[in-house]
Formats: sequence, structure tokens, C-alpha cells
Amino acid sequence: MSMADEADVIVIGGGIVGASLAYGLARRGRSVCLLDEGDDAFRAARGNFGLVWVQGKGAGTPQYARWTLRSAAAWPAFASELTAETGIDLELSQPGGFHLCLSDAELAGRQVLLSGLRDSLDVDYPFELLDHSATARLCPHIGRDVVGASFGQLDGHVSPLRLLRALLQALSQRGGRLATGQKVTAIAHRAGAFDVTTESGRFGAARVVLAAGLGNRELAPMVGLEAPVVPNRGEILVSERLQPFLHHPTAHVRQTGEGGVQLGDSKEDVGYDDRTARAELARIASRAVRMFPLLGRVNVVRAWGALRVMTADGLPIYEASTSHPGAFVVTCHSGITLAAVHADALAQWLGGGTQPAEIAPFLAARLEHVQATHSH
Repeated sequence: MSMADEADVIVIGGGIVGASLAYGLARRGRSVCLLDEGDDAFRAARGNFGLVWVQGKGAGTPQYARWTLRSAAAWPAFASELTAETGIDLELSQPGGFHLCLSDAELAGRQVLLSGLRDSLDVDYPFELLDHSATARLCPHIGRDVVGASFGQLDGHVSPLRLLRALLQALSQRGGRLATGQKVTAIAHRAGAFDVTTESGRFGAARVVLAAGLGNRELAPMVGLEAPVVPNRGEILVSERLQPFLHHPTAHVRQTGEGGVQLGDSKEDVGYDDRTARAELARIASRAVRMFPLLGRVNVVRAWGALRVMTADGLPIYEASTSHPGAFVVTCHSGITLAAVHADALAQWLGGGTQPAEIAPFLAARLEHVQATHSH
């Protein structure tokens, strides 16, 4: 991009978070350039579980619970708009979701967690605690080991790959540019504008948004910000295609629109290692078969590991730079659930509008206290 072709906004990071923001900015009439490092990057967007999930998120942090609720409510219109623009069916379904429990203690823990969340909010937070028989009426293929479940009426799931494809296509249709193979090496701020240097070019814009996942850790200091994020590995197994049997997503098992079944619930602190581990895959498979015994007879066709983008408290960072006005950092590990609100209220803020009230607490400075607490 020559300096004559400067964009209004450069978004760095071509995953779900960056693509959602870039699309949201473009639909507000901003000229947008989306810089994507390429397939050498750790791609959380291509390895996640696809849940649009409310239940349990925001315990102890009502603002995050409200932010999540806002996005879940916005998802149907968001998906409809993307499908109308691109012709891509995102396979969104929000029939409610289950967190299946294999012990009485686990079920009791869900009761405490979700009741506390509901009591901390001044908005409706619908959920039910179900015993085995009530769960089986809605989810008839569960095994005898399932003692019950929490059921969140607002939960659902979507195809992450279809979502990413639709966002990038809609961005292009609205005049945005996707530049791939662009690993950012430097960001300079001069005369109220940003000059972004990559390994293969230079890009200019009045605003820059860092949405590069784990890459934000190195990029943020270039614009006077911090993004103390660390990787957390999740592993997923995918079965052969089956006749539809699971009509609600669960926190550990979901059946995709194509019929394959995804299994996954690991949270592993293994640094930047995104490989799979046989023992962990065996644990995931064993738990899934206890939940749904029919899975013991199906073939696994794929398995992969991917790295979540985590802060010390698990909450996002949404911050504007004071030293480099017009620069922002956006970091979260719930890019699917939050895509609808990222493309709407968050994009509006990044383009010069009002900051959403829900995200005001999510500054990086809070993590100094969290990290200090965890170190003792």
C-alpha cells in the first residue's frame, strides 16, 4: 500500500477477532486494511469449538457477563446480515446448551456458580439445573454416568470456519482490503498517523487496532500499551459424520452442521506447543463416551491442538492508547461468542464513537494486581 492509498484504520490480526472488527468498521463506512500474518501464526480462529456461550461467563465480573449477554442476543441479526451479504450459511443455532455433569459435586458447583452470576446481575440470566431424567428428555442419548446438567437457554453454536470466511468476504465486498503474509515488525506514530512496517511492505492509517491474539504481547508496547497474554492449549477430536443425534450443543461435545462430532474440554499450560498429546486426547474421548456411550463405536477422523489467548484473570483487554492516540488493543479468548458485539458496539468505538460501558474495566493495568496475587 503506498502512502497515497492510506486506510482510515489498519487492523492487525486476521482471525475471528480481527475480522469481526474490520468488518464492523467497514460496514460503518471506514476504509479498512486487515493485515494477516499468514499460516505461520498460531491460529485460534481455526482451532476453536464454535460455541456461542453465555452460561458461566462473567462469574465475579458482572460487566463481562453483560457484555456476553449483549453479544449472544445480537447474534441472530448478525448472522442473518452476513448470510444476506455473502450467501454463506453460518450454521448458527441457539437452542440452549448443556453443561453435562458426571458427579453430584460437579452439579452442585454449577448451581453455586450460576446462581451467584444471576444474583450479581440486574438483567435476566436464564438457566435451569436438571437431574438425569430431565436432562435425558431433552438430550436422550446421554449415558448413565450423567447425573444432571445445567441448561442455559441462551447458549448455542456456529461454524467458526464459515464465520471467518463470511467476515472476510463481506469485508472485501464493502471495500476493505485483506493483506496476507504480513508479519508486523514495527509501528511508528507520526503527525497523528500510523506507519506500520511488515516483513514485506509498509501500510499507513489514521488508526490502528491490535487484534493479533498472542502476537499482541509484542505489538502492544509499540503503541504505548500492554497485552500480557499467555497461551493455553485446547485439544479437539472430530468424529466421522453421524446421523443427527445431538440437537443442543454441550460444553464438551457438539455435533456440527455437517454431522461430525467435536469433542474437547482441555485447558493445558504448555507454552507455545500446539501439538496434540495422546494422553489428553484419551481423557477427552473417555469423558465424551461416558456422556454419550454411542460415541464409543464411531471413528475419529481428525484431532488438533490450538492455543487460546488468555490473560491472568481470563478476561479481555480493551484499551485505547494515551501516548499514541488512535491506537487500540483488543484481546480476548471468546472471539466467537463476542463476534456480534465486536462487529457492532466495539467497532463503533474503535472508529471514533462512544466506548461501551461494559468494557470500561478491562484495562491491562488490572492484571498487575492479579499476577501479583497469583505469585503469592
